[in-house]
Amino acid sequence: MARRNQTYVTEFILLGFSDLPKLQSLLFIVFLFMYIFTVLGNISIVTLIRVSLQLHTPMYFFISNLSILDLCYSSTITPKILVNLLAKQKSISVFECAIQFFSFATLGTAECYLLAVMAYDRYVAICNPLLYTSVMTRRMCVQLVTTAYIGGFVNSFAQIGNAFSVSFCDSKINQFFCDIPALLKLSCSSTLINEIILSVMGFFITTISLVVIILSYSYIISTILRIRSAEGRRKAFSTCTSHLTTVTLFFGTLIIMYVIPSSHYSLNRNRMVSVVYTMIIPMLNPMIYSLRNNDVKNALKKTFRPKKN
Repeated sequence: MARRNQTYVTEFILLGFSDLPKLQSLLFIVFLFMYIFTVLGNISIVTLIRVSLQLHTPMYFFISNLSILDLCYSSTITPKILVNLLAKQKSISVFECAIQFFSFATLGTAECYLLAVMAYDRYVAICNPLLYTSVMTRRMCVQLVTTAYIGGFVNSFAQIGNAFSVSFCDSKINQFFCDIPALLKLSCSSTLINEIILSVMGFFITTISLVVIILSYSYIISTILRIRSAEGRRKAFSTCTSHLTTVTLFFGTLIIMYVIPSSHYSLNRNRMVSVVYTMIIPMLNPMIYSLRNNDVKNALKKTFRPKKN
């Protein structure tokens, strides 16, 4: 019994897309393009917000932090995917696996809370505009972002203990990164408790975030509908559409991955959903917040407009 409690594995094999050998080169090119676009897009958003005085507001402070999260979030996963698509040996040590998952879980959880914070920011701006500057002070914004990161760290520590408390009898992870649902499939013993913990914590995090978001937008929609001017309603809605698009994409995939019990989905579908939230969403967010935001488009035009002598 003592021997069964030991971890037999010192490194894992990330199977990733090894079942698609003829598509390895194509996937490498596609994922490399996506990662380059993610890096350039998010760095551009952060830089633009920093250099444009008109974007020095709480809303854009949160957007810049979202871009930083997306950049780091994608960078914990994608470079390893690119290496494995070309390498014959697709291994990762247990320590590297733990670090990758810890970073990923911290940033992912922080993004959940940050999206809730952004919904609250829109609530104050639209429903209590006269109090906006006094409520959303610089200090308050920093405290809210810091709280989001702390929440991410707390969840990561708990999930690391949950995932690596089991003994592993297999080393082949049917995933392209170290993720709990795939790791638990390698356990020698029952993982029912571990899966329950994963679902409960995932439910807790998404519920807290979604309750804040839903309540905020309930008040926002109620306030907007009372605006008599059609142009006023349009402008109010336009400040929320980008955020709502990101919320729908991000939380939709997370609920499928971490709230619904693993018996309800296949690992292959799990893998495809993972591509969406680890690579596609971080790539799309800069476009969502630039192409659908007049303030950002105006700041871009002003920044790159030739200066008159």
